Amino acid sequence: MKHKLALFVLILITATVHNVSAQSSQLGNVSFETSGAQKAQASFLRGLAALHSFWYEEALDAFREATTIDPDFMMGYWGQAMALNHPLWSEQDTAAARQVIAKLKDTPKLSQRERDYLAAVRLLYGDGDKRSRDEAYSQAMEKVYRAYPNDLDAAAFYALSLLGIVRPEDKSYRLQARAGAIALEVYQKNPNHPGAAHYIIHAFDDPEHAIIALPAARRYASIAPEAHHARHMPSHIFLQLGMWPEAAASNESAWEASEQWMKRKNLSPSVRDYHSLHWLLYVYLQQGRHAKAEELLTLMKQTMAGPSYDNKLRPGYYENNYGNMAAAFVVETERWELADKLFPRTNTETNATAEPVTTVAAGAHGAHGAMASPANDGAMVVRPSNRGQVLPVFIRGLASANLGLSDADATIAALTTMPRLGAAPADGMGVRELEIAAMAASQQKQHDKAIALMKRATALEEAAGPPSGPPGIIKPSHELFGEVLLRAGKPDEAAVQFRTSLLRQPNRARSLLGAARAARAAGNAREARERYQQLQHQWQQADRGLPELKEVNDYLNSKP
Repeated sequence: MKHKLALFVLILITATVHNVSAQSSQLGNVSFETSGAQKAQASFLRGLAALHSFWYEEALDAFREATTIDPDFMMGYWGQAMALNHPLWSEQDTAAARQVIAKLKDTPKLSQRERDYLAAVRLLYGDGDKRSRDEAYSQAMEKVYRAYPNDLDAAAFYALSLLGIVRPEDKSYRLQARAGAIALEVYQKNPNHPGAAHYIIHAFDDPEHAIIALPAARRYASIAPEAHHARHMPSHIFLQLGMWPEAAASNESAWEASEQWMKRKNLSPSVRDYHSLHWLLYVYLQQGRHAKAEELLTLMKQTMAGPSYDNKLRPGYYENNYGNMAAAFVVETERWELADKLFPRTNTETNATAEPVTTVAAGAHGAHGAMASPANDGAMVVRPSNRGQVLPVFIRGLASANLGLSDADATIAALTTMPRLGAAPADGMGVRELEIAAMAASQQKQHDKAIALMKRATALEEAAGPPSGPPGIIKPSHELFGEVLLRAGKPDEAAVQFRTSLLRQPNRARSLLGAARAARAAGNAREARERYQQLQHQWQQADRGLPELKEVNDYLNSKP
């Protein structure tokens, strides 16, 4: 059935497409008829296009300009309210949006279609908790979508609303599939619509379905080149498919676009797209470009030392990005001695470095470094993760276990007392604690114990689903399980784990290296050579002094 879905979608997206009348810009082509003053329409369309690329700051400015030109431009206020809701990032400035909603009024010049849009956004900020308001808004947008079949923005916003109510515990893929199908229909009608390409990528952002979104991913950056998020988003699909050169170019471009925006508007350097910087560091590590990755980590540290942009919806933004970047650097380079340096032990550690978290409302779509919690008024208030200790403690614990130090039990005890997202296992040991315990046991040659622990860890990770982007748990459990099995002298079983790891996160460098080592230890020279060749090709730009690269080249230069 899944293969039939993929075939149908590929036929759909390669079919002949027809452009619709649209407003052209560096943010894509959109067309939206309103009753506002003609002079305000250009600002409105710019805001609409920016909104579809999640460039909320630019969208808000444009919509405010539209209502400055025409104070009775009700759809301009609609746009302002929409820009204060970030559905896939679990972020919403409810209080500010309700102030905007209060300005909405029914005027004779409004069309019925505009009234329907306004009714939907009122539900988004109405009574009830965030979850119920999201669902009510989605139901209202479905009605708009059905009532106006030629309205591509109604279709796009309905698709986005479906993605916004996906929950991590829902494994059916029903909402993503529906959202993806609707977005694909918009893309067929207008291949330059920014929302269409954007939401296709989000809908199919997993290893199994990513290939469906590849055509849209290849186009999205050129559809809306001014928006740094539009340049970053294709890398979601490139990572799912292990396309590292394309992923590097995508995030390099996104970082450059955010710098251009900063300079053009004379903004603080802290407004730049550090989310893309984190992804770029991860990609460089997969390419063996450790020195380049270290440069980015240094840049992130310098940013944190200076004045930061006050973003009340994402107060832990810089700490989360630094934590993600530093943790990935330690794990991917296996420079375990850096753990204490990059995550120094301090009395204020709770607030020093925040853990990468999966956003509550978006499931795998968010991961932009904040955690949401319900406030008394039903709004979603975002704050830095209250588990700010977890990541530094985990990385230091994993490093200690790899170095053969004896503090693994104390680290695990500390981790099990820290708050988590979701329910904890009965004994309090999640994937991170299990990985530390398994590595410590493996180093002590307690192989049966290590294997039993890793079986539990992989089961927990599989239940959470594959990551959207760099792995949130930092060290994929199947990859670590393969390494544990290699130490235990079980290369055939290790090979199975590395293959699973590569299915979940294609072309991960450490998994490729592990697969090559497992095949080599099992006497499978053909597969060992293929894996080493694959890694050699992937590491064409790698630092010359890497011991892993020497291992690759020595094996491939030896006689077959």
